[in-house]
Amino acid sequence: MSDQQPFTIRRLISKDIDVFRSLLDVFGDAFEEPRTYMEAQPSDGYLAGLLSNEQFMVVAALQSDTVIGGLVAYELKKFEQERSEIYIYDLAVASTHRRRGIATQLIKHLQSIGSECGAYVIFVQADLGDDPAIKLYSKLGVREDVLHFDIAVE
Repeated sequence: MSDQQPFTIRRLISKDIDVFRSLLDVFGDAFEEPRTYMEAQPSDGYLAGLLSNEQFMVVAALQSDTVIGGLVAYELKKFEQERSEIYIYDLAVASTHRRRGIATQLIKHLQSIGSECGAYVIFVQADLGDDPAIKLYSKLGVREDVLHFDIAVE
């Protein structure tokens, strides 16, 4: 299959569990973390519950029936005003399909979902040294340099 074939972008729904599992494989390969994304995947019921939650968003890029990229995002309802923001938790494109605008199209699709749900902003983190991600996000938004802390749960 040529990587120059057209692709489609769509939000996954509860019946798209197999597509979501394929996206988890793409994440595992792209992030070089197969154990995290592939070895202990949740049950079908758990994934269907996530996909039916309006505040949980999975957008996939498909070429024919093959998942070639996608993102997972969360709508965060704000407390200081009646509005929300969207956090992109993971975004990846299969290595054989990069540099074709797929990540940009995934984010643009998420922007339309955000508009529908009344979000005022989408935010995403990028690791220092991940130059392709930083370049993409800089093209689409305003950079803020912040520190990130992981606090363990006891």
